[in-house]
Amino acid sequence: MNLYLRLLWTLFRCWRAPRLAPGDTLTRTLRVLPNDLDINGHMNNGRYLTIIDLMLVEYFVRSGFAAIMLQRGWRPMAGGSFITYRRGLMPLQTYTLRFRLDASDTHWNFMRFEFLSGDRVCAAGYMKGAAVARTGLVPNAVSYAAMGLAVPQAALPAPVRDWLAAEHGVIGAAW
Repeated sequence: MNLYLRLLWTLFRCWRAPRLAPGDTLTRTLRVLPNDLDINGHMNNGRYLTIIDLMLVEYFVRSGFAAIMLQRGWRPMAGGSFITYRRGLMPLQTYTLRFRLDASDTHWNFMRFEFLSGDRVCAAGYMKGAAVARTGLVPNAVSYAAMGLAVPQAALPAPVRDWLAAEHGVIGAAW
């Protein structure tokens, strides 16, 4: 299925689905389609992150954040991701994708995701996202208040802290 069709299907499905609260886990059962494959005959590593983008769209719509962003002229922005692969997903194989907000800091929200075949993890990781206005990143205190919510106070998980430290080392490295 073309990615635009997947996006339209995601929007159609999520507008009719129940609302999500911060920390709720979004779970989807999906199938590896022929256009998801790489030359090795399993799901392409880049496709995993494309599917994560679709989950993020659904999360934004179902949490009410998409409506707030549209009203205020904000745009969603991914700030990075890390993913590790353990098992390939094969053609036409069904898999379960779990996606949830794990933590937030002053500007970023850290979303945990897992691709599962049965109870076996095939790939897992985190992505970080924020809202951006013309003036820059929107503080989470502002964006959550616009939804009538408090910013989640969970501590950053150890993998996220390590990722941010590594990110700082990469970005701070001299070229």
